[in-house]
Amino acid sequence: MHTVTDWIERKLGLKVNMTKTKVTKPVKLKYLGFGFVKMNGRWEARSHKDSIANFKRKLKRLTNRSWPVTMDERIQRLNWVIRGWINYFRIGRMKKQLEKIDEHLRTRMRIVVWKQWKTN
Repeated sequence: MHTVTDWIERKLGLKVNMTKTKVTKPVKLKYLGFGFVKMNGRWEARSHKDSIANFKRKLKRLTNRSWPVTMDERIQRLNWVIRGWINYFRIGRMKKQLEKIDEHLRTRMRIVVWKQWKTN
């Protein structure tokens, strides 16, 4: 009896990493930063919760109040990170998630501006 792994290695000539390979439901799957959810009878890709958490950590690091950079430099770096993340995950559904992230980012930027105003 041949397994799926044997078929993949024999027929496709690919090496299967048994520590990373698993058979699971799509809702529990994380693939290249994407998770999957069934919406209106169709499977849709969306950014995985771990990818979102990593993105939020990057934004938090870039909006640290004690980071001594100009506001122009800070905004430029934020734009690079945000554009890159959105372009990578553009095929996924993430409108609600991005609205929450946007709200949080605006609050953090307000705090940075307030801190700079107080110290000047």
